[in-house]
Amino acid sequence: MSDVALVKQLVTRYDALRQEIKKVIVGQDQVVAEVLLSVFSGGHALLIGVPGLAKTLLVHTVSQALGLEFKRIQFTPDLMPSDILGSEILDESRNFKFIKGPIFSNIILADEINRTPPKTQAALLEAMQERSVTVAGHNYKLDLPYFVLATQNPIEQEGTYPLPEAQLDRFMFAINLDYPSFAEEVEVVKATTSGKPQKVNPLFTAQEIIDFQELIRRIPVADNVVEYAVTLVGKTRPKSQSAPDLVQKYIDWGAGPRASQNLILAAKTHAALGGNFSPDIADVQRVAIGILRHRMIKNYKAEAEGLSIEDIITSLL
Repeated sequence: MSDVALVKQLVTRYDALRQEIKKVIVGQDQVVAEVLLSVFSGGHALLIGVPGLAKTLLVHTVSQALGLEFKRIQFTPDLMPSDILGSEILDESRNFKFIKGPIFSNIILADEINRTPPKTQAALLEAMQERSVTVAGHNYKLDLPYFVLATQNPIEQEGTYPLPEAQLDRFMFAINLDYPSFAEEVEVVKATTSGKPQKVNPLFTAQEIIDFQELIRRIPVADNVVEYAVTLVGKTRPKSQSAPDLVQKYIDWGAGPRASQNLILAAKTHAALGGNFSPDIADVQRVAIGILRHRMIKNYKAEAEGLSIEDIITSLL
């Protein structure tokens, strides 16, 4: 089948996937769209929001609809790296045997990832970047496709450990969840108090998702679109000559080259899911906020003046 035909097939399958997820998830269309963008791009996503906004339910529903194996890890202050990766034990014949931890799955829900100390957070780094883990000197490959979808309560809450910048950078998207509208909340309450659970049907296989990810990698991109993405990321760096006054005044640290890579990958996916065969600058702009918001660090002036990262990114666009 040609790539053009595959893109058309992806659009149809994606629309069916959105409808399947809507059986359980009310509203949150933008959030679902960004989670699926990261899945088909082969990236990880960080969901940020207060408790009770169905972050866990969303990830579980997406994994069911994608037909992928799903494991949930509840991050707590006493969680150890071996609780995630697995550990070696002595079996009956006194040989070491590796018992796999919950990280060996297709979709990992890292629930409340900022509730655990940095040592345990770091256990995810190799898995997220290399799709493998090293335990006691042995390297173990993870099954593909592989995604970490992490949830995080806002940093202001007590008992949290802010994620280090190196780990934040591994997430393709940082997605903010907000409270539902009045009509959506009424619908949620009716659906969740009626005793009629909705069944989510798997619509993909693991191999089909890998094939669609490879298709998106093959999509051509015009040089001017790549240059636009790289220029945009360069403008987020306060020491860069291209940085506008707003960035030099309010930003301490800008985005790195991984942001440029993710902008192009996500723009390709956004174009493909919309039925287009090559991304344009508008596709880059559509995905920019979710990709840049966790890679830029505001200074105290921005905090004092109530300026959000989203405001700054919007001005750059």
